[in-house]
Amino acid sequence: MIGIPLGLLYANASEWFIHKHVLHGLGRNRKSFWSFHWHEHHRQVRQNEHHDPDYERSLWGWHAQSKEALTLTLAVAAHLPLAPIAPFFTGTLALSAWNYYRVHKRSHLDPEWARRRLPWHYDHHMGPDQNANWCVSWPLFDHLMGTRQPYVGTEREARDRDRRRAREERVAAAA
Repeated sequence: MIGIPLGLLYANASEWFIHKHVLHGLGRNRKSFWSFHWHEHHRQVRQNEHHDPDYERSLWGWHAQSKEALTLTLAVAAHLPLAPIAPFFTGTLALSAWNYYRVHKRSHLDPEWARRRLPWHYDHHMGPDQNANWCVSWPLFDHLMGTRQPYVGTEREARDRDRRRAREERVAAAA
């Protein structure tokens, strides 16, 4: 049973490390396989106030969301040889990967849900520093690594939201 908490810790540490060093590190290079995260996903989310319409697409294609799902599936598959000796650990990793995809997708289809339920992930995309708040499913390793930077509910967020509303009103009035 120790495999469950160890699996949760390992999954969250992996989420933090991969998001920071692979998706944002290697992903900044447009020629990298990982560029989908920064150059597609982050662009969409910033343009659409945390909504990513690509999550409405089928996974049967070659785009950011199918690459994300494939990567999670391969990560789980890579750990399957551990199942006979560490079944709780392996099962926890599989459930953590499924949960990651589930909450990540929902957060980008329902931004207000994300703002309420995953403020750390909302902060990652909508806050002033997209190089912080690396965790998606829960922020344990952001706290441990000192990379948690709150944005939701701050004065900065209120000013930014007021600015966006004023811009939308100017655009609507000009139309």
